[in-house]
Amino acid sequence: MKKSKKKKDAKVGRPKGSGNQDKKDIELSPYLKFVKESVNKALKRIDKHIDIVYFVFDGAFGNNPAVQMVRQCGLHIISKLQKNSALVFPYSGEYAGRGAPRKYGDAIDYDNLPEPYLKSDSIDEDKNIQTRIYQMEMSHRKFSDTLNVVIIQKRNLSTGKISHVNLFSTDVTLDYEKVIDYYSLRFQIEFVFRDAKQYWGMEDSMNIKKIPIHNWANLSTFMVNFSHGLRQNSDMNEMSILDLKAHYHGLKYVKEVFKLLPHLANEYLIQKVSIKIANLGAIHSRERVA
Repeated sequence: MKKSKKKKDAKVGRPKGSGNQDKKDIELSPYLKFVKESVNKALKRIDKHIDIVYFVFDGAFGNNPAVQMVRQCGLHIISKLQKNSALVFPYSGEYAGRGAPRKYGDAIDYDNLPEPYLKSDSIDEDKNIQTRIYQMEMSHRKFSDTLNVVIIQKRNLSTGKISHVNLFSTDVTLDYEKVIDYYSLRFQIEFVFRDAKQYWGMEDSMNIKKIPIHNWANLSTFMVNFSHGLRQNSDMNEMSILDLKAHYHGLKYVKEVFKLLPHLANEYLIQKVSIKIANLGAIHSRERVA
């Protein structure tokens, strides 16, 4: 059999006559549509009580579709880019005189970040780590918006190894300290859900209907806040959540036992027994009654 002739290579580039695609006009994924709907519901409830400006998103969503979803909600996004993101500086040269003005300038070199953009330089002498923070307005070919980029560079002075983190916001006026501070709040939110699942039964709910799930989730997160409020008490500030639960479980058991007595015990005995039982199972025991 004769071998079929090889097809000619397909033409490189986009089809003739096609225009530039608008990076703001995109089709959101089902997940981003769900997030957008949830954000708009939350904003409607918060309306007139708190002026919400920023939406902090996980680094996995540091992309243009997520940016457009947040901007459609009327908010600015704060998130994290990949370490090797192909960021470029805006073009600052003269117009060539023909064609569309050039938009992109030089690409970023993470090993040689420009000194004029350096905002902070500090050294942790205990860990021998130098931390340098840069802030600059940059572009990305896959993003429609100019980005306020904050690069946190850490250098091990003993080994010379360098690592960095790229944070960004669509608010180009936001100071680098606030970008870092606001992004750090994301971890506090994760800690709330971690405590709600680990200590207050959020992941133990077997409900499948909307209202019971809503009530269970809200009760779990409420208990996180309530337990932290109890720990602000000077007498409980060193107690862990497990200590706190053991303490109140013990008090409940004592109360039920005293109900079974034929005669009401005196107040001193009740207090002494309560503290004794409440400390069972605790890691950090409270001060006992003499």
